[in-house]
Amino acid sequence: MIAVIQNDPEVPAGTYAEQLEGEKIPFRLVKMYAGDVVPAVGDLRAAVVLGGAMGVHDTARHPFLLDVTRFVGGAVERGLPFLGICLGGQLLADALGAAVTSGAHGEKGTLPVVLTPAGEADPLFAGISREFLTFQWHDDTFAVPPGGTLLASSPACPHQAFRVGNAAYGLQFHPEVTPAIVDTWARWDHGTAPLAERFLADFEAGAPSYRPASQRLFANFLRIAGLV
Repeated sequence: MIAVIQNDPEVPAGTYAEQLEGEKIPFRLVKMYAGDVVPAVGDLRAAVVLGGAMGVHDTARHPFLLDVTRFVGGAVERGLPFLGICLGGQLLADALGAAVTSGAHGEKGTLPVVLTPAGEADPLFAGISREFLTFQWHDDTFAVPPGGTLLASSPACPHQAFRVGNAAYGLQFHPEVTPAIVDTWARWDHGTAPLAERFLADFEAGAPSYRPASQRLFANFLRIAGLV
């Protein structure tokens, strides 16, 4: 069983839920925003923690983030294969003592990410080009935790992906989004159709590069977890 932790109703698992269903891999969707309880780490074979509009320090408004952070720390302690996306990656960094900061390195849109030499050698990025397009939608970002390995960077945000241990990964970018998700975020954030349409048009233009890399990344994670 793989747990997919959803922190925000507007930030779903997107294509990654479709991949799990296509591979017939059982998964439990845990809707933290709706009052669900995090599962026991010992009952799982892997975990994915998704993003959200909140920040890791917004625990007064979103107290469930404390539970998610404890869950993440327990997952790493047990060596559970773990994938944190955007807020999920920031929660991983925070749980392991790294700083999560706001403002200086925000990105939005379909943008390139470049693998480090360690990233090129990492099984999570096997079969993915050194430079690839992905989707960004963040104001905050993480530092790499002590003992972690930087796997990817971008011009605006030097910390795009890291690994801790053998199988705990944090991503700043969003490999899971669909056109519908992009449209929702753009309209919610900017409130005008022309801007939303521009983000969506850029996303669709990059799809021939973005989609195969995103699908390959998640397939690699499932392979690391021994689920395929």
